[in-house]
Amino acid sequence: MRTIPIVPLDVPSAVDALELVDHLGDRCTFYKVGNELFTAAGPAMVRELRARNCDVFLDLKFHDIPNTVAGGVRNAVEMGARLVTVHATGGRAMLEAAAAAAGPSCGVLAVTVLTSLAGQDIAAAWGRHDELDVSDEVLRLAEIAAAAGAHGIVCSGHEAARVRERFGDQLAVLVPGVRAAGGPVQDQARVVTPRDVAAAGARYAIIGRMVTAAPDRRAAMDQVLRELGGE
Repeated sequence: MRTIPIVPLDVPSAVDALELVDHLGDRCTFYKVGNELFTAAGPAMVRELRARNCDVFLDLKFHDIPNTVAGGVRNAVEMGARLVTVHATGGRAMLEAAAAAAGPSCGVLAVTVLTSLAGQDIAAAWGRHDELDVSDEVLRLAEIAAAAGAHGIVCSGHEAARVRERFGDQLAVLVPGVRAAGGPVQDQARVVTPRDVAAAGARYAIIGRMVTAAPDRRAAMDQVLRELGGE
């Protein structure tokens, strides 16, 4: 199973987003629409990407009571989203409601631990006295996601292999925070390369600034595809 690259459209306008999509052409057919672009361009952005035969990962990280999250997921499905995110810490009932609302055409991914957080950050946020083991927390939340019938989880590449070992194909793994070897990590605490992601068996990889900020974005995307393919 080859890892599917998803390029994030983390830009302030639809014009900027579609310029990137057109520039990459058939090198990429799966894009992430997150909070920045969605609050600027709304559902029309998702529908425009679908009209261009691109798959859409709607990364809004829903976290609310089950009924409210289910309504948001249903709207995402109506727009044409192929993947949506919800926070695993919303609990099993919320995840079950999201999965039921998504149906067979859209996969619900449960966000475990954000890649910007390290163990001490999680401990502080969750009121723990000692620094937490991130991998253990990811696996604990992955258990909830699996029991709720989620399509998969979001975790860093450092935990992806453990999740695959524990759950196999039951949970698809999406890895954000992917960076070029030796490149800057920016606001991420736990990063990996495309080659690492493929080796860990992740289903999806978010390929951001190593492509979007590259001097030659097409060449950078070609390199990512080679690495994900094991070349």
